[in-house]
Amino acid sequence: MHEMSLAESVREIVEDTARANGARRVSVVRLEIGRLAQVEMAAMRFAFEVVQRGSVAEGARLEIVETDGTAWCMRCSAPVVIGHRGDPCPTCQSFQLQVTGGDRMRVMDIEIE
Repeated sequence: MHEMSLAESVREIVEDTARANGARRVSVVRLEIGRLAQVEMAAMRFAFEVVQRGSVAEGARLEIVETDGTAWCMRCSAPVVIGHRGDPCPTCQSFQLQVTGGDRMRVMDIEIE
């Protein structure tokens, strides 16, 4: 389950940011996760809860903003939205797609006290 290592990385970012801003506590962590990032949302929520224990973010609410997967269809010469890697173009059914977005995860922001 790679979500545990992802959650640990998020914890490090959150702790560094909280420390740099003199925060006593983190109340909300917002993550942007693309549909093509290969992150299981339920596993990420569980891992986040586990790794935040004993940290400044213990008890913080995790908000996840999912972004669509996007690709460039070489046959249509147009951008398309896809739900999974390996999906065909929804317009022409071609598999000649180049992923252009929705394949990343990032900390959008945190709320501190």
